[in-house]
Amino acid sequence: MAPTDEPAQVDQQASPFGTTPPEGPPAEGAAARGGRMPRWLPRAMVLALTLIAVFQLGSWAFHELTGLLINILIAFFLALAIEPAVSRMASRGMRRGLATFLVFIGLLIFAAGFVTLLGSMLAGQIIKIVEDFPNYLDSVINWINAHFKTDLKRVDVQEGLLRSDWLRNYVQNSATGVLDVSAQVLGGLFQLLTITLFSFYFAADGPRLRRALCSVLPPARQAEVLRAWEIAVDKTGGYLYSRGLMALISGVAHYILLEALSVPYAPVLAVWVGLVSQFIPTIGTYLAGALPMLIAFTVDPWYALWVLIFVVIYQQFENYVLQPKLTAKTVDIHPAVAFGSVVAGTALLGAVGALIAIPAVATLQAFLGAYVKRYDVTDDPRVHGHRRGGSEPLFARVRRLFSR
Repeated sequence: MAPTDEPAQVDQQASPFGTTPPEGPPAEGAAARGGRMPRWLPRAMVLALTLIAVFQLGSWAFHELTGLLINILIAFFLALAIEPAVSRMASRGMRRGLATFLVFIGLLIFAAGFVTLLGSMLAGQIIKIVEDFPNYLDSVINWINAHFKTDLKRVDVQEGLLRSDWLRNYVQNSATGVLDVSAQVLGGLFQLLTITLFSFYFAADGPRLRRALCSVLPPARQAEVLRAWEIAVDKTGGYLYSRGLMALISGVAHYILLEALSVPYAPVLAVWVGLVSQFIPTIGTYLAGALPMLIAFTVDPWYALWVLIFVVIYQQFENYVLQPKLTAKTVDIHPAVAFGSVVAGTALLGAVGALIAIPAVATLQAFLGAYVKRYDVTDDPRVHGHRRGGSEPLFARVRRLFSR
């Protein structure tokens, strides 16, 4: 019997999933498809880079425009402060732009007069100090010679000062600093002009600005914005006018004292004390009282002591009697809150933040008070700081313990 011929084909190996897929170009194509970049990845990378660039550009622009934004904030609060006067004049038939212009002219005349009087007073005192400097120097030299058994002479001291390196370096630094002071003065004038222009536009075009703001808001939001604007005007204007009235009372009181002591430049010093003590928070009282004390010391050292005593007594009278009555309906905020707001405003915006902190916090407090729901307080004695009746006081328990 002839042997059986084996088939000429190779058996495919068995696989639990069927036949083994053939090797070749199809497998290479699948690998290539598996390593391809997703279509959304380039768009995501471009979007991320765009967001980073926009953030960096916004940060740079905000840093460069910080000075302008602060000036606009000051101008806005100044416009809120003069809004009651402008609105009152406009309600009587005067054009709003003309009313704003008259208010600014009045403020400018007052500020220019105050700066002129204060500058003349300081110039006169500087001239007097320069003229009396030889006498002061002689008295100091005589005191040193009497107590330390030395033989100093004014001529030797003057020659030593003129030949010293310290004086030469001081003159050179002062000459260099003149340019810096001039640049700061020009920058301050430009900043003042910017604030004045923005505050004039805010005050003169206040109704138009409110209409433009409300036109992009739904009716419910419009009422809230107008209410917040009205509260801000009331609180800022009330703060300014109450401070102005207290400055007037303080100036009159200090003028009477300085005039009675025959201190020179009594009117200017009184205006200085009134304005600085009221419009510079926290440390304004000490800055205000330092200058009249110094001028009074040149007349008689005892006069400086009398001025100090009067400043301290009047400050207490103002804190506990005058200020609560004048500010009860305008900026009625707790002294601790006012102090904290001044500290926070100073940390954020410096002197500008210290000036606008109190009216800003008063506005926020009044606005939140209109929407926060309040409830009747329970009659629990602990509300008034008393302990419950069932608990025995500590002093009574100690006394009962020692009486045994």
